[in-house]
Amino acid sequence: MKLIANFAILLVVSLTIVLGCVKAPEYPIEPVIEFVSMSDTLLVRGVATDSVLATISFTDGNGDIGSENGENNLFYTDSRDGFELKRQIPFVPELGASNGIKGKITFFIANTCCIFPDSLFSTSPCTDEYEEYPYDRINYKVYIEDRAGNRSNEITLPTIRVQCFN
Repeated sequence: MKLIANFAILLVVSLTIVLGCVKAPEYPIEPVIEFVSMSDTLLVRGVATDSVLATISFTDGNGDIGSENGENNLFYTDSRDGFELKRQIPFVPELGASNGIKGKITFFIANTCCIFPDSLFSTSPCTDEYEEYPYDRINYKVYIEDRAGNRSNEITLPTIRVQCFN
Protein backbone atom coordinates (compact mmCIF):
# COMPACT_ATOMS: atom_id res chain seq x y z
CA MET A 1 0.00 0.00 0.00
CA LYS A 2 2.86 2.33 0.86
CA LEU A 3 4.39 1.59 -2.56
CA ILE A 4 1.19 2.66 -4.35
CA ALA A 5 0.97 5.86 -2.31
CA ASN A 6 4.62 6.71 -3.07
CA PHE A 7 4.03 5.99 -6.78
CA ALA A 8 0.93 8.25 -6.80
CA ILE A 9 2.88 11.08 -5.14
CA LEU A 10 5.75 10.64 -7.59
CA LEU A 11 3.30 10.68 -10.51
CA VAL A 12 1.59 13.89 -9.28
CA VAL A 13 4.96 15.62 -8.68
CA SER A 14 6.25 14.51 -12.11
CA LEU A 15 3.11 15.75 -13.87
CA THR A 16 3.29 19.05 -12.03
CA ILE A 17 6.91 19.55 -13.10
CA VAL A 18 6.20 18.59 -16.71
CA LEU A 19 3.07 20.73 -16.98
CA GLY A 20 4.76 23.63 -15.21
CA CYS A 21 7.51 23.58 -17.83
CA VAL A 22 5.18 23.66 -20.82
CA LYS A 23 5.94 26.77 -22.83
CA ALA A 24 3.19 29.15 -23.77
CA PRO A 25 2.65 29.31 -27.54
CA GLU A 26 4.88 31.80 -29.31
CA TYR A 27 3.17 33.89 -31.96
CA PRO A 28 4.72 36.67 -34.05
CA ILE A 29 4.13 40.19 -32.73
CA GLU A 30 2.16 41.02 -35.88
CA PRO A 31 -1.40 39.72 -35.73
CA VAL A 32 -2.15 36.79 -38.02
CA ILE A 33 -5.73 36.28 -39.22
CA GLU A 34 -7.55 33.43 -40.94
CA PHE A 35 -11.05 33.08 -42.35
CA VAL A 36 -13.45 31.01 -40.21
CA SER A 37 -17.01 31.46 -41.52
CA MET A 38 -19.50 33.79 -43.17
CA SER A 39 -23.07 33.91 -44.43
CA ASP A 40 -23.10 34.54 -48.18
CA THR A 41 -26.11 36.58 -49.38
CA LEU A 42 -27.27 40.16 -48.82
CA LEU A 43 -30.79 41.25 -49.74
CA VAL A 44 -31.15 44.86 -50.96
CA ARG A 45 -34.55 46.50 -50.59
CA GLY A 46 -33.77 50.20 -50.94
CA VAL A 47 -32.82 50.87 -47.32
CA ALA A 48 -30.15 48.84 -45.55
CA THR A 49 -32.12 45.91 -44.11
CA ASP A 50 -29.74 42.97 -44.21
CA SER A 51 -26.20 42.14 -43.16
CA VAL A 52 -23.65 39.36 -43.37
CA LEU A 53 -21.79 38.03 -40.33
CA ALA A 54 -18.14 37.18 -40.91
CA THR A 55 -15.86 35.42 -38.42
CA ILE A 56 -12.07 35.44 -38.52
CA SER A 57 -9.56 33.93 -36.10
CA PHE A 58 -6.45 35.74 -34.91
CA THR A 59 -3.19 35.20 -33.07
CA ASP A 60 -1.01 38.00 -31.69
CA GLY A 61 2.35 37.54 -29.98
CA ASN A 62 2.23 40.61 -27.77
CA GLY A 63 -1.50 40.36 -27.02
CA ASP A 64 -2.37 43.98 -27.71
CA ILE A 65 -5.57 43.50 -29.67
CA GLY A 66 -8.50 45.90 -29.52
CA SER A 67 -9.03 49.52 -28.60
CA GLU A 68 -10.32 51.31 -25.51
CA ASN A 69 -10.51 54.76 -27.05
CA GLY A 70 -12.64 54.23 -30.15
CA GLU A 71 -9.81 53.74 -32.63
CA ASN A 72 -10.66 51.59 -35.63
CA ASN A 73 -8.53 48.48 -35.96
CA LEU A 74 -10.53 46.14 -38.22
CA PHE A 75 -10.52 47.13 -41.88
CA TYR A 76 -12.30 45.63 -44.87
CA THR A 77 -12.32 46.88 -48.45
CA ASP A 78 -15.04 46.42 -51.09
CA SER A 79 -13.49 44.73 -54.14
CA ARG A 80 -15.81 46.53 -56.54
CA ASP A 81 -14.85 50.13 -55.79
CA GLY A 82 -12.04 50.03 -53.22
CA PHE A 83 -14.17 51.64 -50.48
CA GLU A 84 -12.66 50.83 -47.08
CA LEU A 85 -14.89 50.24 -44.07
CA LYS A 86 -13.52 50.46 -40.52
CA ARG A 87 -14.63 48.92 -37.25
CA GLN A 88 -13.38 48.80 -33.68
CA ILE A 89 -12.31 45.54 -32.09
CA PRO A 90 -13.15 45.62 -28.37
CA PHE A 91 -10.22 45.94 -25.96
CA VAL A 92 -8.56 42.65 -24.97
CA PRO A 93 -6.53 43.02 -21.74
CA GLU A 94 -2.93 41.79 -21.80
CA LEU A 95 -2.33 38.57 -19.88
CA GLY A 96 0.55 38.15 -17.41
CA ALA A 97 4.11 37.37 -18.46
CA SER A 98 3.22 35.60 -21.70
CA ASN A 99 0.92 37.85 -23.69
CA GLY A 100 0.51 35.66 -26.78
CA ILE A 101 -3.21 35.32 -27.45
CA LYS A 102 -5.56 33.78 -29.95
CA GLY A 103 -9.27 34.16 -30.48
CA LYS A 104 -12.08 34.87 -32.91
CA ILE A 105 -13.65 38.11 -34.10
CA THR A 106 -17.16 38.21 -35.56
CA PHE A 107 -18.23 41.38 -37.33
CA PHE A 108 -21.12 42.39 -39.51
CA ILE A 109 -21.01 43.70 -43.04
CA ALA A 110 -24.01 45.93 -43.55
CA ASN A 111 -26.22 46.04 -46.60
CA THR A 112 -24.70 47.66 -49.65
CA CYS A 113 -25.90 48.95 -53.00
CA CYS A 114 -25.66 46.91 -56.13
CA ILE A 115 -23.16 48.28 -58.63
CA PHE A 116 -23.90 47.78 -62.32
CA PRO A 117 -22.47 49.10 -65.58
CA ASP A 118 -22.65 52.93 -65.55
CA SER A 119 -24.58 53.07 -68.82
CA LEU A 120 -27.65 51.58 -67.11
CA PHE A 121 -28.19 54.28 -64.54
CA SER A 122 -29.28 57.86 -64.41
CA THR A 123 -30.17 57.52 -60.72
CA SER A 124 -29.02 55.45 -57.74
CA PRO A 125 -28.70 51.68 -58.24
CA CYS A 126 -30.22 51.28 -54.76
CA THR A 127 -33.59 52.63 -55.87
CA ASP A 128 -34.01 51.52 -59.48
CA GLU A 129 -34.92 47.97 -60.49
CA TYR A 130 -33.14 46.32 -63.39
CA GLU A 131 -34.46 42.80 -63.63
CA GLU A 132 -31.67 41.74 -65.98
CA TYR A 133 -29.22 42.23 -63.07
CA PRO A 134 -30.83 40.48 -60.08
CA TYR A 135 -27.49 39.83 -58.30
CA ASP A 136 -24.21 41.56 -57.68
CA ARG A 137 -21.11 39.95 -56.15
CA ILE A 138 -18.63 41.38 -53.66
CA ASN A 139 -15.40 40.23 -52.11
CA TYR A 140 -13.88 42.00 -49.14
CA LYS A 141 -10.19 42.12 -48.24
CA VAL A 142 -9.74 42.16 -44.45
CA TYR A 143 -6.88 43.01 -42.10
CA ILE A 144 -6.51 44.12 -38.48
CA GLU A 145 -4.01 46.25 -36.56
CA ASP A 146 -2.95 45.83 -32.94
CA ARG A 147 -2.45 48.70 -30.48
CA ALA A 148 1.25 48.94 -31.40
CA GLY A 149 0.27 49.55 -35.04
CA ASN A 150 1.39 46.12 -36.28
CA ARG A 151 -0.68 45.19 -39.31
CA SER A 152 -1.85 41.62 -39.87
CA ASN A 153 -1.79 39.68 -43.08
CA GLU A 154 -4.64 40.45 -45.47
CA ILE A 155 -7.25 37.83 -46.32
CA THR A 156 -10.03 37.82 -48.89
CA LEU A 157 -13.46 36.73 -47.68
CA PRO A 158 -15.50 34.41 -49.88
CA THR A 159 -17.79 36.01 -52.45
CA ILE A 160 -20.97 37.58 -51.11
CA ARG A 161 -24.01 37.48 -53.37
CA VAL A 162 -26.09 40.64 -53.20
CA GLN A 163 -29.73 40.06 -54.14
CA CYS A 164 -30.50 43.41 -55.69
CA PHE A 165 -34.26 43.21 -56.11
CA ASN A 166 -37.23 41.24 -54.81
